[in-house]
Amino acid sequence: MSDIIKLLPDHVANQIAAGEVVQRPSSVVKELLENSIDAGATQIQLIIKDAGKTLIQVIDNGKGMSMTDARMAFERHATSKISTADDLFNLQTKGFRGEALASVAAIAQIVVKSKRLEDDLGTLLEIEGSKVTRQEPVVTSPGTMISVRNLFYNVPARRKFLKSDQVELRNITDEFHRVAMVHPEVAISFTHNDTSLFNLIRSTHRQRIVSIMGAKTNEKLVPVEEETELMTIKGYIGKPEFARKTRGLQYFFVNDRFIKHNYLNHAVVSAFEGLLKDKSNPAYFLYLTVPTDSVDINIHPTKTEVKFDDEHSLYAILRASVKHALGQFSVNSIDFQQEKQYEVPYDVAKNNQTQAPKIEVNPDFNPFQQESNSSKSFQTTSYQKPPSQPWEALYTGIEETSQIVDETHQEESTTSIFQQHEVEQRNIFQLQRKFVISTLKSGLLVVNQQRAHERILYEKLLRQLTVQNGVSQQLLFPIKINLPVEEVAVLVNLQEELEHTGFQFKSLENNVVEIEGLPLELKEKDVPAVLEAVIAKEQQDLPENAYSPADRLAQTMAANMSIKTGESLTNEAMQNLVDELFACKEPEITAAGKRIFINLSGDSLNSKFN
Repeated sequence: MSDIIKLLPDHVANQIAAGEVVQRPSSVVKELLENSIDAGATQIQLIIKDAGKTLIQVIDNGKGMSMTDARMAFERHATSKISTADDLFNLQTKGFRGEALASVAAIAQIVVKSKRLEDDLGTLLEIEGSKVTRQEPVVTSPGTMISVRNLFYNVPARRKFLKSDQVELRNITDEFHRVAMVHPEVAISFTHNDTSLFNLIRSTHRQRIVSIMGAKTNEKLVPVEEETELMTIKGYIGKPEFARKTRGLQYFFVNDRFIKHNYLNHAVVSAFEGLLKDKSNPAYFLYLTVPTDSVDINIHPTKTEVKFDDEHSLYAILRASVKHALGQFSVNSIDFQQEKQYEVPYDVAKNNQTQAPKIEVNPDFNPFQQESNSSKSFQTTSYQKPPSQPWEALYTGIEETSQIVDETHQEESTTSIFQQHEVEQRNIFQLQRKFVISTLKSGLLVVNQQRAHERILYEKLLRQLTVQNGVSQQLLFPIKINLPVEEVAVLVNLQEELEHTGFQFKSLENNVVEIEGLPLELKEKDVPAVLEAVIAKEQQDLPENAYSPADRLAQTMAANMSIKTGESLTNEAMQNLVDELFACKEPEITAAGKRIFINLSGDSLNSKFN
């Protein structure tokens, strides 16, 4: 029997390895940008087409590569960043494995132009599916330009499972943010389909954060700074009142490398204890510096997961530092400086007795005086209260036919759960500010007020999105909301649908959303939370056939606009809620499939006492 174990060809091994390193276009963007940073670039251009599926191009002014280095850079496990295993515990660069470029070359078509400052000519290199198809000298400027075209062209199964352009672009933008935030000393730009999204100049960390997240972010930041033997912390946290339902604005950087760490995240969140609303997440941009030998980065190919030697101590230091920063912010937010013009000298206050001001009243003044036609002078008239009349007199002369009653609608608004004589006799009350309980002749009806209102709003919004436009309430003063550029882009894509529900946008540009009209059911104070939830839902990697866009939008808005548990309702509001619920097509469950009400019959109540 012949041997069955054999060595895989290089191109097959490269494609297998590429699956771990290159998961989507954003993975390529991350590796190329980090290579530019490692090359000492001070200017970087990122050019994307079709969310990275057609083209990913990075141009930098780094130190460049020789002809031999350019060829070797695309060999597996070839790197200039480490030499021995001990170097893994003293990493000063972003990359170190020597796998990224080889993995990208295995599943894409690559063109490289690179030149060192001391060389007269640069190098042109073309690679397709790990095979070098062209290599020759070329005239080019110092630095490196790498173009990655037709990603996954030879792995159609992987290309098929890429998400929509909007989702892939969001992931690329996230990687761009992570590199740009930690290296404000580098001027970096980002262009997608010939549209400039970011053009960031050299700046400080705070200026870079504000440039990316919007000008109004500056007033939301609280500085954090702490230096210990184990760790140095610098950065910013968001003020508690600006916390969001999503976790989008949370950034940890360790030794200038973006990481994800749930344990350290818990340290920051616990420092905000008692300051945040329920289910809100604080924003933070924290730059941690630790000894290189106390952190292990070689955990996962994406290098976003790390292990620390002493996580418990780092947790305590981070939590205390954030608490200290919040304490300083709370103290500094109180203005103890009194305006000088209001200060009274002590000797004046002591020697001079203050006197109450004298008030003079004209007893002859009458606001109801009338002007005489003859003398053009004012005469005093006495005001007499009109004789009281019974309230029925207000409706005298009104014909009975003028009553606007849609009996057909009334019949439809109440299902068979209420008998006709029960509708008039039933009592209604609220329990724990969560349940609406109505008494019936047959028993009790227990309704979850939040879910009921959510169902009512869902059907109303879905009808507005698909059949008719919603009514909008005009605002006296437009609402301005500051959002990151990519979130504004999401709202631009949803603008038509949102306007069907009653929103009216004055402008959707850069980092600012200006709203001049709202749906009738939406309170002005809830607008940021509703838009935030809509954006977060749109950014999820949901299958395209899971929900229609209109259905998804109606669900999200209804869930965030509905009456919340804890809100007190009047009897009239509770009655209307129950009536509108049973006028819905599906009154029993929410759009998410949760039960809305239960009916407790007399027999079921009697069984509880047996």
